[in-house]
Amino acid sequence: MTIFDSIAPALSGALAARGYETLTPVQTAVLAPEAGGADLLVSAQTGSGKTVAFGIAIAPTLLDGADRFTSIGAPYALVIAPTRELALQVRRELEWLYEKTGARIASCVGGMDMTKERRALSQGAHIVVGTPGRLRDHITRGSLDMKELRAVVLDEADEMLDLGFREDLEFILGEAPADRRTLMFSATVPKPIAMLAKQFQKDALRITATSDREQHSDIEYHIMPVAPRERENAIINALLFYDAQNTIIFGSTREAVKHLTSRLSNRGFSVVSLSGELSQAERTNALQAMRDGRARVCVATDVAARGIDLPNLDLVIHADLPNNSETLLHRSGRTGRAGRKGICVLIVPPSRRRTAERLLQGAKLATTMVPPPDADAINKRNHDRILNDPSLTEVMTEEEGDYVRELLGMHSAAQIAAAYLRQQMAARPAPEELSGTPSHVLEPMRDSGRKGSFDDRPGRGERAPRSERFEQFESGAWFSLSVGRKQRAEPRWLLPLICKAGDITKTDVGSIKILETETRFEITASKADDFMARIKQFGTGEKGVNITRSEGAGPSSPRREGGDYKGKKSFGEKRDFDDRKPRFRDDKPKSDWAAKPAKAKPEGWTTEKPEKPKKTPKERKPGELHGFDKYKAKKAKKAAAGGAE
Repeated sequence: MTIFDSIAPALSGALAARGYETLTPVQTAVLAPEAGGADLLVSAQTGSGKTVAFGIAIAPTLLDGADRFTSIGAPYALVIAPTRELALQVRRELEWLYEKTGARIASCVGGMDMTKERRALSQGAHIVVGTPGRLRDHITRGSLDMKELRAVVLDEADEMLDLGFREDLEFILGEAPADRRTLMFSATVPKPIAMLAKQFQKDALRITATSDREQHSDIEYHIMPVAPRERENAIINALLFYDAQNTIIFGSTREAVKHLTSRLSNRGFSVVSLSGELSQAERTNALQAMRDGRARVCVATDVAARGIDLPNLDLVIHADLPNNSETLLHRSGRTGRAGRKGICVLIVPPSRRRTAERLLQGAKLATTMVPPPDADAINKRNHDRILNDPSLTEVMTEEEGDYVRELLGMHSAAQIAAAYLRQQMAARPAPEELSGTPSHVLEPMRDSGRKGSFDDRPGRGERAPRSERFEQFESGAWFSLSVGRKQRAEPRWLLPLICKAGDITKTDVGSIKILETETRFEITASKADDFMARIKQFGTGEKGVNITRSEGAGPSSPRREGGDYKGKKSFGEKRDFDDRKPRFRDDKPKSDWAAKPAKAKPEGWTTEKPEKPKKTPKERKPGELHGFDKYKAKKAKKAAAGGAE
């Protein structure tokens, strides 16, 4: 007996037709005897086969022992997904899985024609797949009948809560029959998910398919340190170097996605984009272009790409770093599916290296630091790729043989090979020029995990003495920057400019001396030549600001005779302002009270003030007012005087 024997025959046949020989861990787990007919809370990462898993899990509940559905009316199952793309993807998966059961599957998602959806629901459906907001609309309008519902599935439940659909989910689950099965699938099970499960599930069976590390074992992670100004060029070269069949690039904003899509399109890549500003038709067309090969690169935001499954996706590029480790895992989970190997590249500017370090440690992922590929590396990779092209070893057909003999009769083999080579090279965009990556940037990142106290952090327990930390600049090189005090130069903006222009860190910069019309600064000797070479190649990036080598720190500030600091004056001595105006009007010496004799005090003199005798009520004159009565009388007198005038 095999594992397929425990699956409904119609679904087992569909899996065999699709080439399934084994099941994934999550698919096997939902078929366990204790999971039969029970509510399930399943923790499994993206790409683990969750759609097929809940499809085969609810089949016995929906078919009730039959091989096919015998009648059609109100739906038996409701599948809720966070986004339109994921909902439509789930519908496609369930259509082939339930094809032999005669199931009719309808979708209800935002952005689609609601009238057509109502018509499809009125004609009957066995399974309905939709997004929370649109499903709630149909329930409220009465077009979605929930009375016959036997199972409800929440796919990517954690993402739905993150997107703010909790109220919609509570409404939908509250409208479903109390005796239905509830299956929740989530990448993680945080407290909000556990609370939702406790509220709407009955004695749910908790299933953890695999750990995060196991889920991403087929993904190779590369950290690519890149200067901010070369970010897009590095992405272009990464696409050319890895030459993946399909690639998805993640950007943080709609505007970033739009800009990068335009840049890649201008460089000759077949590219589409996914973002919230696109209509549903445009997003559907973009995904279809990736599936049928018309496009090989998809630039997307996190929300737009959530849950989508693209075939043969071998490369994921993080153009912008994600906000947390969970998002990193969700993004990267687009590749490395179904036993295929995948590559994930993180584009990391030097200023965000620590952020990348924390994200990767939070996700417990092993990474490799690699430089952005330059033109030589790309050309070498293309050379090897052409020589090892599988089509060169394929058996030649009879029709192809006729063409080959005709070509050989007209041209030499060398001419034909050269023409083939030119076609291959012309089909690929030219690589971008990049500045060299300093060797210290490629050094492995330290382990910054906290174990206990501050001193427990590696590399922080023993700090070098101050004198040792400045020894590296004893033989440092001095440079001159063409702005000074007259241009209101300040270290707070000079230091970032110097680091960005020379692709160095602030630890490579020594003293900064701001003079009247220029600024002298010191660079550690080991980085000085690379720093100057980069300045000559790219400049400073600021109009009118130039950097050149200088002989030294430059002239010191003017000093007065005897040094800048003359010490404090004796008390009472007149202050010396040289040629400067005094800061206050009073530039006279203060009186030295200790040197003057005290004046004689008159007899009976004291510092205590005599206490005024208080009037008692008996001492007041007859009719004399006091307190608030006196105030009211004064006010009335004033008002009367004003009226008389």
